[in-house]
Amino acid sequence: MKIKTKDISYEKFLSLPFEKREKPLKPSIIFRTLLKIVSGGELKAVHFKCNKIGMEKLGDKEPALFLMNHSAFIDLKIASTILYPRPFNIVCTEDGFIGKKWLMRHLGCIPTKKFVTDFHLFNDMKYAINKGSSILLYPEASYSFDGTATDIPNSLGKLLKLLDVPVVMIKTFGAFQRDPLYNNLQLRDVDVSCEMKYLLSRDDIIQMEIDELNNILKKEFTFDNFKWQIENNIIVDEHFRADYLNRVLYKCPICKKEGFLRGKGIYLECQSCSTKWELKENGELHCLNHEETFTHIPTWYKWERDCVKEEIISDKYLLDIPVIIRAFKDSKCLYNIGEGRLVHNKNGFHLTGANGKLDVNVSSRAQYSLYSDYYWYELGDMIAVSDPKITYYCFPKEEVDVAAKTRLAVEEISKLLKN
Repeated sequence: MKIKTKDISYEKFLSLPFEKREKPLKPSIIFRTLLKIVSGGELKAVHFKCNKIGMEKLGDKEPALFLMNHSAFIDLKIASTILYPRPFNIVCTEDGFIGKKWLMRHLGCIPTKKFVTDFHLFNDMKYAINKGSSILLYPEASYSFDGTATDIPNSLGKLLKLLDVPVVMIKTFGAFQRDPLYNNLQLRDVDVSCEMKYLLSRDDIIQMEIDELNNILKKEFTFDNFKWQIENNIIVDEHFRADYLNRVLYKCPICKKEGFLRGKGIYLECQSCSTKWELKENGELHCLNHEETFTHIPTWYKWERDCVKEEIISDKYLLDIPVIIRAFKDSKCLYNIGEGRLVHNKNGFHLTGANGKLDVNVSSRAQYSLYSDYYWYELGDMIAVSDPKITYYCFPKEEVDVAAKTRLAVEEISKLLKN
């Protein structure tokens, strides 16, 4: 899916007015039906099935908070099908409105910034609930990079208390295998299913402490898609299954160098030490020319996380790259505002550009994770830096795999600051 862009000077960009925030619309049965029909083709192709657990406890017209793990774009198609004809509003990132605000609003979408405190979001969700609509929320906020759960915020338990509605968990199986984020939107022939489980009643939420609620939610958001694939012998035999896997596995465990791994076809190879892996049809890695190495992608990714943490503790971690900068201010288009430099260290982000006129600092204490993405709207790999009003989307000028490492760094810095 592409996005509308426009070249503009930074001065002209700053002079543009901000869009007025509008109350969310309750989606009509016409738009709910349209979304379900549009979703039907792909769901039929993946032989989609839904296993419902305890859903008889939820009234047909009773608003609820639906929490869903986030693996791929098919997630929305799944939700629009299994929740039909129930009206629901969808919390989504603000850039999803670019070029299609009218449609997104009528589909019930509520815009927000990722991993940045949005004081209006709760009011919008509560407003929708009071209008008789449910809420669909992806607490992870971003697609999984390695097929495991992304950390969810501790504020989620408090949100449950404030919304005062039942909570339902939706967990998908096969969605990640069909369309992993690293693979450049190349779909695989994999069946997809989900489990929809009534998780918490209003009475449960009232009686439990916030910490108890958070523990339940974190347990639900604990999964490993590659482990599931192996245990269930799910076969992915496409010839492109390892394309761009280096976006996730960017550091070689043999020579310890970063930026030399290349994923192509069914192989991942280090161009520094020539170590080569095959991504097997069941999701396991098999090293072809070295004895001791990782066989499980999430284990490799966790090792990279540990390496980043060591860099931070030893004060060696630093990101400093030239970037192309695009920015969001309204839903008309994404504005290309020139080139700049993005620096990240344990203190936070520093983005400069526009011949010194753009100078943005974001403290590490302001975010627990990072909005970074691969092949974002088909423009390229991206790291987002947000101040309270404007989101700047930074695209590395050179072909470097920094989206995953920078997200890991933000998460580990946040954890260290809390200890």
